[in-house]
Amino acid sequence: MELVQPAFLLVQLVAALIALNHRDLMVAVIMFAAFSFCSALLFTLMDAVDVGFTEAIVGAATTLFYIAVLYRVKRRSSA
Repeated sequence: MELVQPAFLLVQLVAALIALNHRDLMVAVIMFAAFSFCSALLFTLMDAVDVGFTEAIVGAATTLFYIAVLYRVKRRSSA
């Protein structure tokens, strides 16, 4: 159980770096969702189930909102 929390922190770090540096907004939103999911799992592992549940709900709602916005926005290539 001691290696689970550092593994989730590493996944969070990688997801955050990919979300910040990727040019495709859909990939960034998916990485944001992965970051949020790992946060919820970490809070649950630290016995803060209420905070983990809140993070899961807020993360899912914002991810769905961002995906809906991306489908309504016209994408243009910058080339």
